[in-house]
Amino acid sequence: MFGKVKTWLGIEGVKVELVLPESVREKDGAIEGTLRFQTMHSQTVTSVKVKLIERYSRGRGDSKLIDEYLLAEIDLVQDIEVPENEPIELDFSLPFQLVKSDVEAFGSKNFLFKGIAKAAQLSRNAKSVYWVEAEAKVRGTALSPFDKKELVIK
Repeated sequence: MFGKVKTWLGIEGVKVELVLPESVREKDGAIEGTLRFQTMHSQTVTSVKVKLIERYSRGRGDSKLIDEYLLAEIDLVQDIEVPENEPIELDFSLPFQLVKSDVEAFGSKNFLFKGIAKAAQLSRNAKSVYWVEAEAKVRGTALSPFDKKELVIK
């Protein structure tokens, strides 16, 4: 009985880990990575959702604004048998396209405007942080295992 409750809650169940490069170039347009699954008891992963998210913050103190944008998402729907104590890896490619702010778009017009745009971003304290999230659906469990890794996009 206790074993069924642990399985349903995902305790000692499948763990998912994102294996990503430290940084990705924007002009590549895709993130190449690997999902690593491992478990203490044999289980089946039915699907995995992988997302790229940007957190864009600007301003200081009380006037600080933060927005989050979903830049890319893929749904890998396939049954993956994960045997006990044996890691299984699944490669993926996540195509993306960054959303540029008005200041960034202005700065990308030519090299003279780039310096002006950088100064404007520094004065507004504008920053973007990117991360990739993976969430797996496992047959017979209520709680889905997930992982989240920060990523630098140059």
